[in-house]
Order: sequence, then C-alpha cells, then structure tokens
Amino acid sequence: MVAQKIKIEPVTRIEGHAKVTINMKDDGTVEHAYFHVNEFRGFEKFCEGRMVYEMPTITPRICGICPVSHHLASAKAGDIVMGAPPPRTATLLRELMHMGQIIQSHGMHFFELAGPDLILGFDADPAIRNVVGLIQADAGLALKAVALRKYGQEIIRMVAGRRIHPTFAIPGGVNKALLPADRDTMLKDLDEMIGIIQVGLQLFKGWAAKNQEDINKFAVFQTGYFGLVTPENGLELYQGDIRLVDKAGKELEKFDANNYLDVVAEHVEDWSYLKFPYYKKMGYPDGVYRVGPLGRLNAIDHIDTPLANAEFKEYRAMNNGMPIENTLHYHYARLIETLFAAERVKVLLDDPDILGKDIMNTRQNFKGEGVGVIEAPRGTLLHHYIANESGQLEKVNLIVSTGHNNWAMSEAVDSVAKTYIDGNEVTEGLLNRVEAAIRAHDPCLSCSTHAVGQMPMIVEVNDSRGKLIKTLRRGP
Repeated sequence: MVAQKIKIEPVTRIEGHAKVTINMKDDGTVEHAYFHVNEFRGFEKFCEGRMVYEMPTITPRICGICPVSHHLASAKAGDIVMGAPPPRTATLLRELMHMGQIIQSHGMHFFELAGPDLILGFDADPAIRNVVGLIQADAGLALKAVALRKYGQEIIRMVAGRRIHPTFAIPGGVNKALLPADRDTMLKDLDEMIGIIQVGLQLFKGWAAKNQEDINKFAVFQTGYFGLVTPENGLELYQGDIRLVDKAGKELEKFDANNYLDVVAEHVEDWSYLKFPYYKKMGYPDGVYRVGPLGRLNAIDHIDTPLANAEFKEYRAMNNGMPIENTLHYHYARLIETLFAAERVKVLLDDPDILGKDIMNTRQNFKGEGVGVIEAPRGTLLHHYIANESGQLEKVNLIVSTGHNNWAMSEAVDSVAKTYIDGNEVTEGLLNRVEAAIRAHDPCLSCSTHAVGQMPMIVEVNDSRGKLIKTLRRGP
C-alpha cells in the first residue's frame, strides 16, 4: 500500500506536538501503539544563572495555557528559597487567582475541546467537530461555555491585573491588594457560574448513560494516583502534602513536596523526549501513577465544599468506592473540580482577610533551596530551585503535570488502538478516538517539552515489517 497523507481539519484540540505510531500485525490488528512527544524543552537549563525573584515572571512564558500555574509554583518555590513565607492575605489572593485558573481552564477543556466529541460524536464530520459545530448544535450551551471561561479569566485579571503571564506573585507575597468593588463583582456572578458547571455535569452524565459501552472499554487500566490533599485527605488544589495511593486506593505515601526526590524517579525511553515519572519503591513500570482530575479524585477521601462533595460521592459510588479507572471519566472528574473551585471562590471572598493590605513579607531567612508545588489543572506541578547566597539559581528542575501522566497517555493510546483497530480500514474516526485518549488527560505538551513552532498531530501506521503504510495527519 502506498503511504497516504491525510490532512484533517480542524487542528487537533490539544496543546503541543504529538505523534502516534501504530505497529500492525499481518492480520491487520495492532501489535503496539506508541505516543511520541518529540519536542525538546531546554527551559530548566537556560534558567540557570537567573535570579530567583525573576522566576515567577520567566516561567509563565513556558506556556500561554498554564501561565498562572507556573507563576504560582515558581513564587511558592521562591518563598522557601528566600525564607519569606507570605502573609495570610497574600496566600488567600494567590489561591483565589488559582481558582480562576481552574475554572477557566477546566471549563474551556470540557466544553470547547472535549465537548465536540461528546456532543457531536467521535465519528462526526471533522469539519463540524469543533467549537463552530457546537455553536450550530446548541448556541445557548456555547454561550454558557464562553461565559464560564470569561468568568475565570476575569478573576485572574481582577486579582493580578492581567489575564495571561501575570507579574502578581513574588517571593514573600503579592504586589496588589484586592479592591472591594472587584470582590463584589466576582460574588455577583458566582451563582450563575455554578449553574453552568452543573449544566456541564448533567450533560456528561447524560452522555455517559448512552455511551457506557465505550466508557467501559476505552483505555481502562490500573495505576497509582497522586495529588495534593488537606490534612484530612480532602481535595486540595493550592497547598498541602502530596498523597500517593495504589490501584486499590490504599495510601502508599504522604509527603511534603520538598521531599519529592525521595519518592519520585524518572524513567527514559528512546522514543520520547518526555520522561516517565514513577514511584521509586515500586520501580518502573509497576510504580506509575496518574495525576490531574481523575488522579486527584482517586487520591482523596472527600471534598470540603457541599455541592462538589455530593457529586464526588456519586462519582466514587460508580465503582463502589474504589478508584475510578476509566480514562473517559477524566471529564467527569474535571467538572467536579470546577464546581469545587467555584465554591472555593465564595469561601475565599467571604473571608474578611481577602481585602487586607498586609500582602508582602519583607523579612527573609535565606534557605537556598525550595520546592514549590501546586495542582495545575492538568495535575501536580513541581518547581525545584537551588540558589547561591546572592539568590542566583544554580539548578532548576521542573516536573510538569503532563510529564506525570506520560505513561498513562502512552498506555491509553495503545489500549484504544488495540480496542478499535480490528483489521479493517483505518478511518478518521479512529484517529479521533486515539486523539481523544490523549485529550482526556488535557495534556500541555508545550509545558512538558517547551517547543516552538507549529504543532500537528500525526498517526503513522506500520506493517509487521516496520514499513510505513499510512499516515494520518491533523493540523499544520
């Protein structure tokens, strides 16, 4: 067969450059499918020599999708390096900004990026399987989705002064107090936003009820699960200890992020620039784990806000309280976290200290090394800095959310390819299912590898002798 190149529109709905290689057997079934991240990231190396206080401004440039997450993780690492814990008001404002990021990012991913698959179908014409198709199918829903994302972005703007690449958080605190009028604006629209999130939850549940067969065979596998928790093992997205549980939900570790190197190691494969983190005590691949919404909800016991906790109980009841293994339920978990973030906004805004003026700790007790951790929308994000006495960085290590999920995305791609390719012609619908396996994790490959340029997604199908027989391409 002559290799073909098929350009499929619209551009794939993930951030970054991915390639999938499917190795076929002679009978037309799949031997193995590989998820390649073939970009190179040099961010850690070129940050060496920079001053630690510059990093909250530099690191958001890793990505335009996750700037708030990198900004806050960097500032938190700087707090520790400089020995300058922020005042309570500064911590509240940072978390409020982070909740805005969770709302806008999760909302966008569910409605605009994953939504076309759920609402229009995996096999829908790619010409309409996008945001435009959503508008045509349900303009009211599309407007709600836009309003939700705008609300989250406006929280970021009102707290930090700008929506993207903020300069708000600095080691020791923040540089801007919250205005009472902005607080009132956020509260005024909050109930409407909670209603939109609940619409999304009902939409997903309705879709799941009709597509249970797909959910039950679409990349279902066991791993460990990893995420920040409160002292009582509740959901935590801003600060706390990291909890790692096994495939049955049993706690393996609960540790301070500054000790992550005692717990986590990284495996390397020659077919990907993205490393594969794993739990040291179990080794690779037995010690692999998942992060992000599904990983976090499997690592916790409860949620501390009422609406989200009610949804969480229903969610975990699907598997009799055991961890949820179905990759497509990342979307369900994502919406529950969005609901939690919205409820958390109200808790923060109702705190009298949110309008305080004590926002910066100028006293320092230099430590020289620190790890900043935060739950980015995509999962646990770690910034590890080592600085000399002048505050100049000597070493930088970043473990990005998408990196933690690298093994899981690779396994999901292989599982979906083996499930849906049965010896018949490889179709565009297959390409979209393989892509959807990656998309469920909401990866940010630019964060994990930091490449520049245009980023297509390519699926290559090889025969049993390694000969390329078909190329399916989505994007530039």
